[in-house]
Amino acid sequence: MPILVLFLPTTPRTQKIIHLMNKTFALLLVGGFLALSAISLSSHTPPQAKAGIAIGNKAIDLAYTSPEGKTIALSSLKGKMVLLDFWASWCGPCRMENPHVVAAYQKFKDKKFKNAKGFAVFSVSLDQNKEAWIKAIQKDKLDWPYHVSDLGGWQSEPARIYGVNSIPANFLIDGNGVIVARALRGAGLEETLNNYLIGGDAGDAKAKGENTQAK
Repeated sequence: MPILVLFLPTTPRTQKIIHLMNKTFALLLVGGFLALSAISLSSHTPPQAKAGIAIGNKAIDLAYTSPEGKTIALSSLKGKMVLLDFWASWCGPCRMENPHVVAAYQKFKDKKFKNAKGFAVFSVSLDQNKEAWIKAIQKDKLDWPYHVSDLGGWQSEPARIYGVNSIPANFLIDGNGVIVARALRGAGLEETLNNYLIGGDAGDAKAKGENTQAK
């Protein structure tokens, strides 16, 4: 849009001034449009969860060694619902909790969740004795492939990162890598996983009720 400059005599100099003013005005219009677009985009961009160990935080990545000597990263399971589980072969309460974890794994490992596909367990051991660790995995039938440890005992680095000072301890992580629950014990694990299933138990119960009424 040209700028009309009135009451100026038409000379080569004034024509040059008018041309520069028009160019400046056009640049200001473009700059303003770009600034407004940036503000609009930022207002529609969802905030990213910060990394941490609280519910709602992005889970901090861990990468440690398996019994076979392979490094496994927690982030390699992104896209699944993941139970990050801290335990040890010498921990009685952990061993008592393992059957609940095994049952949940068998029940949900192939299920589809609202924002995840499948369920996995990422077990972090606070053992110091590698042989005892492996024997406990076998005896308790912890059949998932994601077992890691730095064999540091209570000086375990992953336990320090997650603020774990007693075991068993766990964190449930969704398909986006965000912590959605923690400290799930006994039937609480299955109940929480059910809440994230597509449809979930509530939907199944409603459907059963409708079917019963129809009959």
